This record gives sequence, structure tokens and C-alpha cells, in this order.
Amino acid sequence: MAIVIFADSLEKDIIDILKTYDCHVVEKKLEVADFIPFENIGVERKRDEDFVQSIIDGRLFEQMRNLRECFEKPLLVIEGNNLYGTNVHENAVRGALASVALDYTVPIIWTNNKKETAALLFLIAKREQSGKKRIFTVKGKRKPLSTRDYQEYIISSLPGIGPLTAKELLKEFKSIEKVCTANEGDLQEVNKIGKKKARQIREIITKHYEDR
Repeated sequence: MAIVIFADSLEKDIIDILKTYDCHVVEKKLEVADFIPFENIGVERKRDEDFVQSIIDGRLFEQMRNLRECFEKPLLVIEGNNLYGTNVHENAVRGALASVALDYTVPIIWTNNKKETAALLFLIAKREQSGKKRIFTVKGKRKPLSTRDYQEYIISSLPGIGPLTAKELLKEFKSIEKVCTANEGDLQEVNKIGKKKARQIREIITKHYEDR
């Protein structure tokens, strides 16, 4: 039976390479993940610049949450080697990587370019599908966000705040409003919130918005 890989239709560059392999690529709009090499495996692919941008705009952690919830074996593939050559502080990038691996327990694999990414996807698909007698189906469906999810998502977008610390803040202050009105001293009472981080949070919350 031919190796089958489901791929999001936007991933054309990788799809074109996969089609040169001995496999069948099913192109469709995937709700969660960019590639599904087997029914219990969801792969999110991010080029280095996209990974950094997803930290800035807040997409990264929502995507990791969905990946973890929808697939038994989630995987993040980061393509390229220029994560630290941007205007985002290196510690913010390292913190995001740590959060993906530790808070969301999503393994990370690095590739140098799109050819390596395609080769990795094919290898995973071949490894998992060899000897199987049926074609698998796509099961990944994004779960609707609950009020709790939205609350955690909003607080985790504050500087230096990952999902676990967001939960700690909400447990302590009970609402987003009270987190935002807490002073630096109150914020420092929460585990993992030091003086510097408390100051950063207050600065972001109170600083006037400047339209470019």
C-alpha cells in the first residue's frame, strides 16, 4: 500500500517535494497541524522567521495547545537556523522553545531547509505506515475555546508569562481584570513572578498605545 501524507494546501513548497517521493499526498485545508503523516501524529512546520513572528502575534501557544489536544503524538518542526537573528530578544525565543517542550510537551525537531523537512515527513510516514493494511483518516479537529481557555490565552500573552504562570496568576487573582489592576508587589507574590517581570507586566498594561 502506498505511503499517504495529508498536507495543508498552503504548504505548497513541501508538497511539491513530497510528490517526488514514493508517496501519495492528500492536499486539503487542515484545521490543526500542517502535516499528518499518520492518524495519531500532527506536525506543525514553522520556518525560523515564522516561529519568531508567531511568538509576537500570539499564535504559537494556541497552535501548540490545539496540536497537543488533537494528536497523541504532536511534533513541531522548526526549519532554518536564524531564530536569534531578529529584533526579538534571545531570551524570549528561548522561553518560547522551553514552553513548547515543557508546558505543552510537544517535541521539537530542527531541519536546515525544506528538503530536509520533506525527507523527515516521508520518513515518519513510512515508519508509521509500514505493514499497515488500511488507509488512515484525518481526525484532528480544533476544539472550541472555552472561557477558561480565552482567559489563560490572554494572560499568557503578557511578557515572560507562559501557560503555567498564566494559570497561577488567574488562580491567585480570579479574573483578568484583577490581574491587570494588581500592583507590582501583589504580582510578585505569585510563584515565578520576580521584580523585573512584575515591572514589565505593569509597563505593558499601563503604557499608552501608540498608533504608528
